[in-house]
Amino acid sequence: MTKIKAIAFGTYGSADVLHPVEIDLPVPGPGQVRIAVRSAGVNPIDHKIRSGDMAALVQVEFPCVPGREASGVVEAVGDGVTGVQAGDAVLGPTVTGAYAERALADASRLVAKPVSMPWEEAAALPVAAETAWRALELLELREGETLLVHGAAGGVGTMAVQFARARDIHVIGTASEANHAYLRGLGAHPVVYGEGLADRVRELAPDGVHAALDAAGKGDAVGVSVELTGGPDRVVTIADSQGALRHGVRFSSGAEPGASRTVPALTAALGLFESGILQLPIHRLYPLSEAAEAQRESERGHLTGKIVLAVV
Repeated sequence: MTKIKAIAFGTYGSADVLHPVEIDLPVPGPGQVRIAVRSAGVNPIDHKIRSGDMAALVQVEFPCVPGREASGVVEAVGDGVTGVQAGDAVLGPTVTGAYAERALADASRLVAKPVSMPWEEAAALPVAAETAWRALELLELREGETLLVHGAAGGVGTMAVQFARARDIHVIGTASEANHAYLRGLGAHPVVYGEGLADRVRELAPDGVHAALDAAGKGDAVGVSVELTGGPDRVVTIADSQGALRHGVRFSSGAEPGASRTVPALTAALGLFESGILQLPIHRLYPLSEAAEAQRESERGHLTGKIVLAVV
């Protein structure tokens, strides 16, 4: 059996449990393709799964290769695949770990990579775009409303701001002061998080906040959101399941049945790219061999955009 290089962990723990390994070359099943991975996105869920924090929600088999999104070139297709063929440059979510030279993906959830889009930017898009799009759909936002986004400078926050602004929705985004100019460039009104947040938001939105998305999971963002919107109905968190339980708001992990919105989200994001207005900065590009340090930086937070691994 042909072997490929990957990064994996054999037990739950800190980033120190991540090590280079050799694994069997994955074989695509019906409806799947195998991608020669060029770049892989690093997301908070990667270190949450690795640490064991999500063991009750996400089952893994050891050794486990992290990573849920990639860009690369299709090199093999399974039975029943149409519309995608060997040699196509694609991006999208993977069904096997993306921290590897090769990964499997469902062909129906992939989109073509624009020729002018760098591999690392393409790998940064799938999770951030799908999560932001899904959350905005759950919030049922309407033109002219005001949305509060916690963690607005991160990958999901960045995409949520841009999708919302494209729908003529006003956005207030929490971030450290170092990222305020960046958020203004996206069309959002920045505000510092922390004690007194609710009052600062009210100053920016005297007519009220209609909905809130917590993409940070820091402090009591969920509780503040419920206070500002007047109830739990139009608050969604993707980062604080315990806060969701305490306050009765929706927690969306993307694992719930029928939750994925990958293709429409990526289609919308690529539309912004083709128009020349998409922004999703690469916070830092690491080689695959430094995946552990990439996850450590992801855990520290305060990112602008996404961390990405260069696989090739």
